[in-house]
Amino acid sequence: MFQTFDSAGDPAVGKPRVALLRQWLAANGLDGFIVPRADEHQGEYVADRSARLKWLTGFSGSAGVAIVLRDRAFVFVDGRYTLQVRHEVDLDIFSIESLVDNPPAVWLRDNLGKGARLGFDPWLHTVSEVKALQASADKTGAVLVPLDRNPIDIIWKDQPEAPVAPVELHPIGFAGELAKDKLARLATAIAKDGATHAVLTDPSSIAWTFNIRGGDVPHTPLALGFAILAADGSHQLFMDRRKFSRQVAAYLTQLAEPHEPGEFEAAIVALAKGGAKIALDPVLAADRLRMLVEDNDGTVFAAPDPARIPRATKSQAEINGSRAAHRRDGAAVAKLLCWLERQKPGSLDEIAVVTKLEETRRQTGEETQMPLRDISFDTISGAGPNGAIMHYRVSRATSRKLQAGELFLLDSGGQYQDGTTDITRTVPIGQPTEEMRERFTLVLKGMIGISTLRFPAGTRGSEIDAVARMALWKHGCDFAHGTGHGVGSYLAVHEGPQRIARTGTEKLLEGMMLSNEPGYYKEGSYGIRIENLVLVTPAAQVEGGDIAMHDFETLTLAPIDTRLVRTDLLTRDELHWLDTYHARVLAEIGPMLDGETLAWLEKATAPLPHDAKI
Repeated sequence: MFQTFDSAGDPAVGKPRVALLRQWLAANGLDGFIVPRADEHQGEYVADRSARLKWLTGFSGSAGVAIVLRDRAFVFVDGRYTLQVRHEVDLDIFSIESLVDNPPAVWLRDNLGKGARLGFDPWLHTVSEVKALQASADKTGAVLVPLDRNPIDIIWKDQPEAPVAPVELHPIGFAGELAKDKLARLATAIAKDGATHAVLTDPSSIAWTFNIRGGDVPHTPLALGFAILAADGSHQLFMDRRKFSRQVAAYLTQLAEPHEPGEFEAAIVALAKGGAKIALDPVLAADRLRMLVEDNDGTVFAAPDPARIPRATKSQAEINGSRAAHRRDGAAVAKLLCWLERQKPGSLDEIAVVTKLEETRRQTGEETQMPLRDISFDTISGAGPNGAIMHYRVSRATSRKLQAGELFLLDSGGQYQDGTTDITRTVPIGQPTEEMRERFTLVLKGMIGISTLRFPAGTRGSEIDAVARMALWKHGCDFAHGTGHGVGSYLAVHEGPQRIARTGTEKLLEGMMLSNEPGYYKEGSYGIRIENLVLVTPAAQVEGGDIAMHDFETLTLAPIDTRLVRTDLLTRDELHWLDTYHARVLAEIGPMLDGETLAWLEKATAPLPHDAKI
């Protein structure tokens, strides 16, 4: 199995480890230290060696920060983790703060007085983050102290070694473009921006640029490393060569000069001393890199990672691969949902469903000669009140039975060589309440609203996020997460910069893939989320219209549970979309199923009665 079910976080670790950290702070003349949930690459997943926040606090979520002072300690999380964090950290040691409403840069102004010395690891904070922290420190007279060595690494005596998973080549048939051509494109872009070099710190960008994949972090096929791209084509790659087979080494040597990771800082210093103009992405690059350039008379260009938009706008090969991956994945999910409906309430727990879903994905992959490489994230398998924890991670300690009268939320995804999937379905166990059906239908209306949206070129995710919320808002409800995140191509399931959210400032471009996943969460009772992945289509003229419009092609293919749909709350157009979607699901994944599962799918995708009034 790809997912383990050990306790996600242990609040008992906090007290002794915070005590050790405070001893180190006192011995080194510091009043506090900030611990982000980040590594040197700022990715969502970190290797075990870099799980410093979890080691110190017990909190296992994918976004968070701790600040430990000599007499107080705080953990900052966003709305996804407000329930989870209280189960995973010692509340006698840590106070909980909002990462959104009171982030560390704001908190610092109110909590650190003049002369207070707050240490930080400049490898674990981006240029933008440090700039914001420094601005707050300047206002209060506090002092930010960059440290040459992270104190967590000093007191963590059994810290794991850095990962060295093998690197593999990503075939051109899936990538759609040769790495040498990608590098040529990026070199031209770097020169056009006026820089001589650009540093890639995001392993997803390195994987995309060089057409390689790896296995250094959970669930995302990344090889950790850095790259320095040059406008003149003299590129350098910094990666542990123990990861390379002879074939991979020979391939990469044709594209860039290979170096060990320990040579990276020296290379930056040498370029800076030579007068290089080095582009760093301020929201991705570690502040340590800015320091190295500026301290050695180089010039820092604040510029986005040059690979981020090319990576986000998928090639035709990547789009075709994703469509194929979603057909297989939809068939696997249908098998799971059919099996789940046959089980008696109370006979299964959350872990049993996760295990069965992995089995169906593996079997479907084997049958179609395209094996499941991994899950794309730890499956969220939430029964009853656990479903109300937006990013709940089931463990042996928390796994609940699927009981009659409850809702079950299942958010999962697969990593296949031709595509990455992410799908959420919510199903009733036994008879749902009318409130459940009403709230589910309101969420469905929001999901359909995004699915059917047309929008002009230049539209940003922030401008359409409200479409997914309008039906909920009319009933005094909302959800505390974005409507959609970007998705990679056999890469990160949560990919930037594209997103549909209040903070989604990036333009939505042809070829971008995103999730469409509104939800509703009633604390202590149930959670609802419906998620499909969508693709931004080329802009096309609308009959009778004035300008071309983009829309979304839905990629995900699995039935939406109509037992939870109140058709009287849907418009005729919404009902038509649902029936049309289900007809497509049956047509595309039906041929991959047979027997009882096919009969179930035919019933699950049957048209609904059209009693809508509008």
